[in-house]
Amino acid sequence: MPQRLLEGFDGILQTDGYEGYTDVGARPGIVHAGCWAHARRRFHEAWKTQKNGGGKSDSRASKAQQGLAWIQKLYRIERELAEASAEERLRVRQEKAKPVVAKIRAWLDGSKDRVPPRSLTGQALGYLDRQWPKLVRYLDDGRIPIDTNAVERSIRPFAVGRRNWLFADTPSGAQASANLYSLIETAKANGIEPFAYLLHLFAEIPKAKRLEDFEALLPHRIDPAVLRRD
Repeated sequence: MPQRLLEGFDGILQTDGYEGYTDVGARPGIVHAGCWAHARRRFHEAWKTQKNGGGKSDSRASKAQQGLAWIQKLYRIERELAEASAEERLRVRQEKAKPVVAKIRAWLDGSKDRVPPRSLTGQALGYLDRQWPKLVRYLDDGRIPIDTNAVERSIRPFAVGRRNWLFADTPSGAQASANLYSLIETAKANGIEPFAYLLHLFAEIPKAKRLEDFEALLPHRIDPAVLRRD
C-alpha cells in the first residue's frame, strides 16, 4: 500500500517504525526521517509499567527512566524553536541537539545488551537502535519536525470516527470520502478555512480543463485572498 500511495513521490517522508515504509524510504530522491515521539512513547510505557508494578529500582526501570530523560532533553530544545525559521532551527539543532544525540547513542550502545530484549525496556532500546538512522535525520534539515505528532493530530478525528465511515458501502464511496478528508486536512495545514476552500473548489472545478487547472486548485496553491473575495 505505501508503495502504491507514494508512487512518483520525492522529498521528505517522515514516518513511525512501520516496516511497510522501508522500501519506499530507500528510493532515490526520498529522505526518510523517523519519529522521536514513538521512541519516547516506548520508554514511557516501560517506565510507567514498572512504576505501577511497585516502583522497583532495578536496572531495567532505571534504563527506561534514563531513556525517557535523554529524549526529553531533545524536546526541551525543540520547544525553544517553535517559532524559528528552518535555517535557525538547523543551526540550533547542530549546536545543541547534536551533542545530546551523540550522548544518547553512547548510552544506547552501553545499555542495549544489558536488558532482556523482550522486556518493555528492551523493546524500547531495540526500537531506538533500529530506527536510529531515520531518527537522526532531523538534525540535518530544519524543515523536518522532531516527530510526526502534527500528522497524528490531523488524522485523530478520522481515527476516532472510523466507525462512522462504515456506511461507505462501496470502494468508490470510501475513496471519495478519503479524497475529501485529505483536502480538508491539507487546507487546515496550509492555514485555509476548509468551508471557504470547498465553496471555492466546487465553483472552480467545472471550469478546469487541463491538469494544470486542477493542480492550481490544490490547497497549498490557493491564495487565501481569493477565498476572502469569494
